[in-house]
Amino acid sequence: MTDITTTGTTTGAATETTADTITGPLDGVRVIDLSTVVMGPYAAQILGDLGADVIKIESPADTVRVGQYRTTPGMTPLSLNVNRNKRSVELNLKNEAERAQALELIDTSDVLITNMRPNALSRLGMTYEDVAERNPGLVYAHAQGFRSDSDRVGDAAYDETVQASSGLVDIANRALGEPVYLPTILGDKVSSLTIAYSVLAALVHRDKTGQGQRIEIPMTDTLIAFNLVEHLSGHVYEPTQGSTGFPLSMTKGHRAVRTKDGLACVIPYNPRNFRDFFAAAGRPDLAADPRVNGEAIDGADHEALAELIDQCAPALTTAQWTEVCSKHSIPMAPVLELDRAHEDEYVRDGHLLDTVEHPTEGSIRTVGIPVRFSATPGSIRRLARVPGQDTADVLGELATR
Repeated sequence: MTDITTTGTTTGAATETTADTITGPLDGVRVIDLSTVVMGPYAAQILGDLGADVIKIESPADTVRVGQYRTTPGMTPLSLNVNRNKRSVELNLKNEAERAQALELIDTSDVLITNMRPNALSRLGMTYEDVAERNPGLVYAHAQGFRSDSDRVGDAAYDETVQASSGLVDIANRALGEPVYLPTILGDKVSSLTIAYSVLAALVHRDKTGQGQRIEIPMTDTLIAFNLVEHLSGHVYEPTQGSTGFPLSMTKGHRAVRTKDGLACVIPYNPRNFRDFFAAAGRPDLAADPRVNGEAIDGADHEALAELIDQCAPALTTAQWTEVCSKHSIPMAPVLELDRAHEDEYVRDGHLLDTVEHPTEGSIRTVGIPVRFSATPGSIRRLARVPGQDTADVLGELATR
């Protein structure tokens, strides 16, 4: 079955394409997706969007396959969002014959992505050492919660535990006064991006030398490194010169504001921005405030000034603030309401959400490819498959090799 869908071109327009007419920069690369939930599957989907032939070896018990669905069991919203541009092969790895078929598929591949725990990989004979002996050029990306040389290597890891282990919950607690988890699976998705760029780097090395390698992507380490870019702050120095935490984003006033008719991000950045903002809000007294008439904004004043922004924002509508901020180069953006994202002009014109016809699920919205290549654009060649839909075809290819 060939899927018809839409793809971003070099100009950003949507065009119809089939599974066989569009190739991307990873055309000719085969990826085995032996992973579950979001981290590994999303990384494999990104590689598929860029042209790789991705074969997902899966069980219908995968977490993303369980839950809400419209017509077909296993075709949940989350599975539709992380399993496009893949062929689905259903194999029981505990069965010796089917495990042998999985290993044959790995033998034909350039990349393997897995998030199985080390003990499970050992039992299945699918450690890096096991498969590299058969396929020495393989790029083997192993994602897990914690480093293999740590005493937590076998611990279960979920996004919430990673947010805690990486310091993200501490950042939220200090900024908001509550030890909340960020309401998005940040650890999973940042790790997905890390898997993708690490695999690409290893493929470049493999193409130069013929040598494959094992890549280890620990979620906790990845998110610690991600968080500390700005939040290491005064602890960059030894001895320390101030606290951790990026001052601007740690203030309680660091939030979107309420305009006369909605929500917006309004971030005056320099003294001139503040003066223009206060003048537009009808507060010339604040425009004359000494705190916004120096050469720069003092970090100690961020929280107090944020409160004044909050007080002044209801003076104008979101549309009026958009006009004012554009005129005066004040950083500003209306808050995108996810329930109405498909109606948003920027989202619609960039094909970041397109309505397509899925072979089993009917009309669905699919998330677009956010990057643009001038010569080798990515494409959505296959929408997410029903579990096991391609088993016969893919295993049949093995018989003809």
